[in-house]
Amino acid sequence: MTDRRTRRRGAAALAAALLVAGCGSPTPPSSTPKDARMFTNPVVRTDAPDPQAIRVGETWYLFHTNAGGRNVPVLTSPDLVEWTEAGDALPELPAWADPGKTWAPEAIELAPDRFLLYYTVADRKSGRQCIGLAVADKPVGPYRDDSTGPLICQAELGGSIDASPYRDTDGSLWLLWKNDGNAIGVDTWLWSQRLSDDGRRLVGTPTKLLKQTEPWEGPLIEGPFFHRHDGKLFLFFAANAYDKDTYAEGYAVCEGPTGPCVKAPENPILKSNTAATGPGHASIVEKDGRTWLLYHAWPPGQEGSTDPGRQAWLDELIWENGKPVLEGPTGTPQPRP
Repeated sequence: MTDRRTRRRGAAALAAALLVAGCGSPTPPSSTPKDARMFTNPVVRTDAPDPQAIRVGETWYLFHTNAGGRNVPVLTSPDLVEWTEAGDALPELPAWADPGKTWAPEAIELAPDRFLLYYTVADRKSGRQCIGLAVADKPVGPYRDDSTGPLICQAELGGSIDASPYRDTDGSLWLLWKNDGNAIGVDTWLWSQRLSDDGRRLVGTPTKLLKQTEPWEGPLIEGPFFHRHDGKLFLFFAANAYDKDTYAEGYAVCEGPTGPCVKAPENPILKSNTAATGPGHASIVEKDGRTWLLYHAWPPGQEGSTDPGRQAWLDELIWENGKPVLEGPTGTPQPRP
């Protein structure tokens, strides 16, 4: 098990050594050779809400909510720190969808030439946000959605958003999402349902996992994703108003993909501080035996802005006694993944 204190001492020692090497001058930007072993958040300094990343070969691909005139912006990186814009992963929306509200895309690789992208988009018929599915033969896209309607659209529950695909250890595929209840003043539930082996159809019936119940969660929970660690299934989620400093990240422990799930008493495990505010809507990436949380956050005092908007942050998630622990948002230099 990782010794958190050892990592902290190591990071501090490395930072001190680099400071001495710079003769006491301020830490240079993370892209300069002097601090090549370190990085400083945010890792994406432009508007990049709801980030999710997958690794294919030696390259990371990051997808996020529409920004800069792109439906699904995609960025690439060799190291999770230095990101380069790579265009629009979903340049064309299906005929049933309207542009401008394409949210929270998440991708999964099913084969070397088969990638699926689940995303939220404005459904013209219902007038609600609903979930679509697009397919590509490369991780960067372009993804295409040739469907005649949404994959999921709980219009009577406010719509369906924040889809997250998950492959469990037994090979089964699952999809998580949220009904957008806060859009019409009803409860927001996190749902799960089995997917077909090709990831294109829902199988069986959906299961309600959790809804907003705790004071810190405010009127909603959202942005769910599954992650297994040491055999235990964790359900991470964000809560509260996305454009406020009360937005934060928590987790629950589930017996399986259909629950039951129990929220952690120590929630939230990631919340506003002096470095960044409203952190949440996260995803997990793993590299060289270490676990990292990729999430968005606002510059303090700029909640709700579009410039720079919700930037992408990366902080290490440490497992202490089987529980996930974060010290972020971290605005000081730290060792690279």
